[in-house]
Amino acid sequence: MNEILVLYYSLHGSVKEMAQLIARGVEQVPGATARIRTVPRVSTVCEAVEDAIPDSGAPYAELKDLEECAGLALGSPTRFGNMAAPMKHFWDGTTPLWLKGALIGKPAALFTSTASMHGGQESTLFSMMVPLLHHGMLIAGLPYSNPELSATTSGGTPYGASHVAGVDGNKPFTEEERKLCLALGKRLAETALKLSRPL
Repeated sequence: MNEILVLYYSLHGSVKEMAQLIARGVEQVPGATARIRTVPRVSTVCEAVEDAIPDSGAPYAELKDLEECAGLALGSPTRFGNMAAPMKHFWDGTTPLWLKGALIGKPAALFTSTASMHGGQESTLFSMMVPLLHHGMLIAGLPYSNPELSATTSGGTPYGASHVAGVDGNKPFTEEERKLCLALGKRLAETALKLSRPL
């Protein structure tokens, strides 16, 4: 089986729900399976630490998860148009993988959630692309052959899946947002399988 790593950080639950939808899309592809992981919170207080194992939900990601995956779906909520600090902190620790080129040629896709319609979805997706491009990964977006991209009045971009969660984080997913998450997972898995075939 080719495993697709679905790596996310979620504070209020929207990005976690997106990760689960993307994982479902991955597993619609025969021969592909999803491995869901998250990253711990970071604190401005130097003494604060997270438990090594989360109380519930997905396990924390380790570098071996990236090394073992055939593809990566990366998700973070928006923080002032950028990825959240916990996700950035995790990627800042991936130099050992960069030094040996462990991620070169692997496909990656991105997803995010914002409080408002113009809350920085696209700039957040771009901010997550940067370390992946430095690692030599291949970015897979959402083509306009997905009719939901043209129909959505909420989240959804060609750069990756997105969701408008509302200021309180309780706005439900639209049908278009759900379908685009599934489509992104499926496209990423199909791409990973094609890339893993011998020439």
